Amino acid sequence: MTLEQLVIALIRLTGSLLVLRWAFLGAILAILIDFSDLFWMGFLDLGGIPNYQTFDKWLDLIYMFAFFTVAIKWSGYDKSIAIALFFFRMIGFVVFELTHIRFFLFFFPNVFEFWFLFVVARKYYRPQQVMSLKNICLVLLICLILKLGQEWILHGGKYLDSFTFFEALENIYNFLYFWE
Repeated sequence: MTLEQLVIALIRLTGSLLVLRWAFLGAILAILIDFSDLFWMGFLDLGGIPNYQTFDKWLDLIYMFAFFTVAIKWSGYDKSIAIALFFFRMIGFVVFELTHIRFFLFFFPNVFEFWFLFVVARKYYRPQQVMSLKNICLVLLICLILKLGQEWILHGGKYLDSFTFFEALENIYNFLYFWE
């Protein structure tokens, strides 16, 4: 393991553990810190990351298990769906690790992450709200569509593979400035 991998792993570990104390804010921070790899890889020069996709997926397990630790304390559909989605993604993780074919991550999207965000946001902003089965299905569909879009950008189309964090920000700025 390079020093760069160790530094990024410690950042990701620290960011992931916040959810155990503050479920809503901690989840948002954990996900943002997960995306910070692009920044750190472009900023640090401590030996590089030889196989980023595998490294990233193993680090994802840290925040996913932290999310899971919170979710198993829930009840009803919130808990049942979270457990099912977590294990669905774990199957995808194992298949990816066995094959190293990134497209499997698209077929086993991490809908668990978006479901978790939805539930903790609902529990934070509307703690007494009870969801109907129809609304649960709608939320799951929205989560699936959003996550498939994200997975396609990251693993299907591999659109961010050639960008560092700073290059991505520059391209976003140029795109937005073009429309002015």
